[in-house]
Amino acid sequence: MSNLNADPSIHIRRSELGRARGLGAAKSGLHHWWAQRVTAIALLPLSLYFVLSVLMLKGASHAGMVSFMAEPWNAVLYLCLIAALFYHLSLGLQTVIEDYVHKDSTRLATMLAVKGLIVFCALAAAVSVLKLAL
Repeated sequence: MSNLNADPSIHIRRSELGRARGLGAAKSGLHHWWAQRVTAIALLPLSLYFVLSVLMLKGASHAGMVSFMAEPWNAVLYLCLIAALFYHLSLGLQTVIEDYVHKDSTRLATMLAVKGLIVFCALAAAVSVLKLAL
């Protein structure tokens, strides 16, 4: 009689893969993964351009640097480099923080501090380029 009032339970035997299917970050992490790869590919030619321009401007005066940056494509390429570099940095550090900081409150505080610092540095670099270009 006592078994009639008990809630029936069903025990389903599944493999580890069967239990994990549909769980985890596979759906939300794809955009992050692609963004990291696209920024890495964009950084290849932009970094090469940066190194070549630094070598070309070695020993140049401030006026020479200003005239170089006054060309629109140079300023645009430098701004693209800054955007891609700091976005790639942000994506990479986010992955590291999510993987290695386990406490939720510490993770949130660290993410906010790192993202704030990245935005500040990116804006400082962009202002420097625009100040030389304009």
